Parts: sequence; C-alpha cells; structure tokens
Amino acid sequence: MIQQPDIIIPESVEMPRTVCRTTKNGVKIYILDSNDFEVVRFSFIFRAGTSMQHKPFTASATVNMLSEGSRSKSAQEIAEILDFYGSNFDANIDRDYAYLSFVSLSKFFDKTAEVAREIILYPAFNDKELQIYCSKRKQGLTIERKKIEVQSRELFGKALFGENHPYGKSSPESEYDNITREDLVTLYKELYTSDNCFVVCSGRVSDDVLSTIEDIASELPQGEVRSETFPAVETTYRIFKEDNTALLSSISIGRLLFERRHPDFVGMQVVATALGGYFGSRLMQNLREEHGYTYGVMAAMVNFEREGYLAIATQVDKEHRDDALKEIYFEIEQLRNELMDEDELQMVKNMMIGEILRILDGPFGIADVTIENIMCGFDNSATEESVAAIIAITPEEVQRLAQKYLKTEDLVEVVVG
Repeated sequence: MIQQPDIIIPESVEMPRTVCRTTKNGVKIYILDSNDFEVVRFSFIFRAGTSMQHKPFTASATVNMLSEGSRSKSAQEIAEILDFYGSNFDANIDRDYAYLSFVSLSKFFDKTAEVAREIILYPAFNDKELQIYCSKRKQGLTIERKKIEVQSRELFGKALFGENHPYGKSSPESEYDNITREDLVTLYKELYTSDNCFVVCSGRVSDDVLSTIEDIASELPQGEVRSETFPAVETTYRIFKEDNTALLSSISIGRLLFERRHPDFVGMQVVATALGGYFGSRLMQNLREEHGYTYGVMAAMVNFEREGYLAIATQVDKEHRDDALKEIYFEIEQLRNELMDEDELQMVKNMMIGEILRILDGPFGIADVTIENIMCGFDNSATEESVAAIIAITPEEVQRLAQKYLKTEDLVEVVVG
C-alpha cells in the first residue's frame, strides 16, 4: 500500500545573501554565486518603466528594440549567435522598471557577453525594424482590446488611479503611428544610464565573468536620477461598460492600499490568498465549485514602486453577473465578520510558503526574488521576514485586516460585458 508522505512546512526559510560590488561609474552589481550549476544569468535592471515615458508606448518600444540590431550586428545576427550558443535574452518592462536578462552556459559566457554588450550599450534603433515592430504591436493590441478581460483590466487601472496617472493611463493603439526613432534614442539616453541601473548575477559567477559584467556596466554613461512628480490619484468607485456582443462579463474588484514596504502588506497577501489565491480558496469554492459561475477567479496584492492595491478578477456568464457580484461581496463580509478557522488558515499559510519555496528552488528564482527585494529597498532578509510574518499571523489578525481594509464603500468595482 502506497502511503502519502507527511506534509512538512518549514518553520523558517533561509535566503542567500548577495555580495555587492560597485563599478567606477556607480552601478551596483549584486552577486549570488552558485557553483552547483554550469550556467550564468545576469540581469541589467533600469528604472525605465512605462511611467517614465514622455510619449505613449515609447518605453516598451525602447526595451524591445534593443536587440533588433546594434552598431555592428543586425537583428538576425544577434538572434543567430544567441541560438548557436544556446543562450537566451529576455526583455521585459512594467510600470517602473525595464529588465534585460541574459542566460548562458558557463563555457559560452564570453560569446553571450559580446552580444549583451552590443544590445545594452550600442543599440541601433533601426527605422525599418521599428516600423515593423510598431505595426505588429498596433495590430496585436487592437485584437487584445476586443477581449473583455483586457478592457476590464485597463478600466480597473483607470478607476484606481485616474486616467491621467501613469499607473492608470491607457493610450489608443493609433499612438504607435507617432513613434519615431528619435523618441527611442532620446528615452534611451535619458534612462539607460549608470545612475538608473543595477545588476544581479546568479549561477556560476567566476572572477572572469564578474570582470566582464563590470566592464559592460562601467561603459554605461552617467546620467541623472529622475524623480517623477505623479499627478494625484483620482479614484472612480463604480464603472460599468456594456458590450452586448460579449457572452461573458468580466469583473474586477479591489482598492488602492499600499506598496510592499507597508507593515500590513504581507498580512493583506494572506487575506488575498484566502479569498482567491489558490484553487481551494473561498471565492473558488463559492463561484466555481458551488455555483458554477466561472472557471476561475483570482485575488492578489499588486506591488508598484509608489503604490499597491488589492485586485479580485473573474469572468462569469452574463446571466450570472449580479449573482457573482453578490457572492464576492458575501465572501468578503464573511472574512470581516467571522474568525477564520485555524485549519483553513494553516492551509493558506502552507500554500503561500510552498509557493515561495517553489520560486526559490534554483539560482534564477532566487535572483528574481533578490531583484524584487532590491527594488523595494530591502536585502534578502526581507523574504525570511515575510515567511515569519505568514507563519505568525492569526485568525484575529486576518479579521482585523479585513475589517480595516475591505469595507464595501472603499472597494472599486469594474464590470465589462
């Protein structure tokens, strides 16, 4: 007879500490050395997110065009070299930061670093490649915005922050027609500087590897750290957009709260997980298992550099829209009015800590968590403290947080469909 092993949840989590080096031009390089793996990942993170742009879509166009040709290599040559050596380049952007990550086998690091130098320091921003990029993105966004979940997500951001706030602003896809090469060059010169950058290296980081990465970082030009003045938040609490062609209704509910540095952030992560953060959550049991209104529902805390918010999102059959809304608010009120059962809270803790352990299973996951900690002004002890806070939270604390932050009148509701 096969016996299921016991579930063991650790009482603490140990996060590796980084070693920090600073280049002559001020770029901080954080090292997570692990000789167990014959791979290297190095990530250049620039404070160059979409909230920093002067024209719509130029921040994402800049980061995505970096690998589309350099002073000495075409876009095809860059792709072929990376493919030949089994290396990978990934560019991502969010509201606050742009991320350039390279992964290489240790024995091919030098070849990968040569390409990285071209991408980071000498992008060409080729006019023809830019036109192709803008055409594809414009078409893709036009198609995406026909989906009610995309419409709901954009309206939810606008409802939380206001249409003029960088975190809530969405622009028409026709703005892609207005992007010029000069826009990208200007934004690159302004934001891709030593003052606006840090680097995280993980895997087998030898002295030679570190020296090469330092050389690349040292070539970044000096700049000025920008301190953007954002307009005041203007929250709209109820938005309904009718779409008679849609078979479903997309629902987004939540509220502005605080970013990760706030002492109640981890506690509200527990509240969000209990509501809709895993398959057995209260909203999943109610909306999916009991009533069959939806295939899935989620709840999570979202962290930006300057703001943070709680979001609940689902799609339901339009005939059950009002019933689903009623049940969502019912589950929120249950958390506010009744103490959570100890067994349920332990399950929530197990799910959250298990997910943290899954992410930390390997040098790249540890690097990703390290990057987030650095952006929030923490060292890696913050992850250990978060786990300790999850383990220590009580039903009484969950109820206190729900009562304080989940009053119905404070919640934003957006429905599309």
